[in-house]
Amino acid sequence: MIDAALLIWFILTGLSVAYVAWDAFTRNPELTVMKYGWVLVTLYAGPIAAALYVLSCQEPAPYQHEVFIEPLWKQALGSTIHCLAGDATGIILAAAVTIALGLPMWLDLIAEYLLGFGFGLLIFQALFMRDMLGGSYGRALERSLLPEWLSMNAVMAGMVPVMVVLMSRDMGAMEATSIRFWGVMSLATIVGATIAYPVNAWLVAVGMKHGMGSVRVLGAGGHGLEAEAERIRKTSGEAPMGLTSAIAGAEPVKARHTRHRRGPAEHEMMQGGATGPQLVAVTLLTLLALGTGVVLADLSGGLRMGTMESVAMPQADGPR
Repeated sequence: MIDAALLIWFILTGLSVAYVAWDAFTRNPELTVMKYGWVLVTLYAGPIAAALYVLSCQEPAPYQHEVFIEPLWKQALGSTIHCLAGDATGIILAAAVTIALGLPMWLDLIAEYLLGFGFGLLIFQALFMRDMLGGSYGRALERSLLPEWLSMNAVMAGMVPVMVVLMSRDMGAMEATSIRFWGVMSLATIVGATIAYPVNAWLVAVGMKHGMGSVRVLGAGGHGLEAEAERIRKTSGEAPMGLTSAIAGAEPVKARHTRHRRGPAEHEMMQGGATGPQLVAVTLLTLLALGTGVVLADLSGGLRMGTMESVAMPQADGPR
């Protein structure tokens, strides 16, 4: 029964991916990175992701995309999708490899966290944000580090208990070639997105993360320094003095950053409109959520599992 239900789910998933990919790359003026993000997340979350795409990102009529995506809930959803596209991809890849290697469950989770965070930060966040920050990958990496870490904690808080509890009770789900493995990953991604959404909503509201955009406004490569300063000002009310001074000055931005260290104003800009205590509070909440997810996984006994082979093979009887 479970395999039959999963088969139907993945047939619907295939149709959903085909539809989202066709619409995103032929009709939607959304930024390219978000198009890939929606396709990847639909691959993991199936019809649910496709429905969210239609409700929040699909252009309802010609030249309506820019107005359609303005509400905060849609921007927050876009930020969550952007995060999941990188984080969930890294987590699933790590899970497939560590399971194939027969590593213990606890070591599997560490590898998933590190690869998921690295994949999301280095590729889907910093790599695709560099054009928005003057083409500097290092600057984009610095600006992306904290918000990506907070979002990653929330994603893993949802995914960890789902993966550990279900896999520890079904050895078939511990084979990357099994439909049950992908069923578990699909459900885990959906739960992870649910936990990560409110965190991303806050990050977008204070100007620390991006939501969705349009190439008709921002250009194919995303916007530049001036538009980034305006975006933070609009979303958070914060005057991003580091960016503003860099734009207003006659000296090229690259030369300015080569010769001078960043001052307090620029570090304030890196935090968007969030205060120090707010950042501490959100950080603690995401760590608490992650810790709760790990505790729930441990209560199931799954974290104490050894290698897949040692679980599958009963121990030989000792001397009688």
